[in-house]
Amino acid sequence: MKYSLERKESVLRKLLPPDAMSVAKVSEQEGISHATLFNWRNAARNEGQLMPDSEKPADKWSSEEKFTVVLESASMNETQLAGYCRKRGVYPGQIALWKEACKAANAVQSKAHRRVGQADARSDQKKIKQLEKELQRKEKALAETAALLVLRKKANAIWGSGEDE
Repeated sequence: MKYSLERKESVLRKLLPPDAMSVAKVSEQEGISHATLFNWRNAARNEGQLMPDSEKPADKWSSEEKFTVVLESASMNETQLAGYCRKRGVYPGQIALWKEACKAANAVQSKAHRRVGQADARSDQKKIKQLEKELQRKEKALAETAALLVLRKKANAIWGSGEDE
């Protein structure tokens, strides 16, 4: 059966807070199969819409869902945020906590990246010193070889080459 876009949206709204009805209850009310409702909910999630599991309270949402709320509400003023919170069934305090958790997670990551960067820098410095030593050794060998060639040329000029005899 083909459903209109408006019908799908109105049914999906029932899954969202503040109603937050279960899929089973909406299925029973609307006469739509569970599978169809799950497919609609997954399609809405894939389009970037926040569709939390109706069985979970807001504080049990996944990190991705919480992050989506933080992003969606980041540029809102207090009035807009209050309306958003009523619509989604969350509290402004929860969003503030989630925002701080996002900041803290990024801070921990950046510290870890710095540590990894410092370890990489140390290993790079070791490698550079090793390569510089090898380069000096090869430069000395090249200078020695060049000096021997010059001496051989001078010796040949003075005494002549041993190949003439």
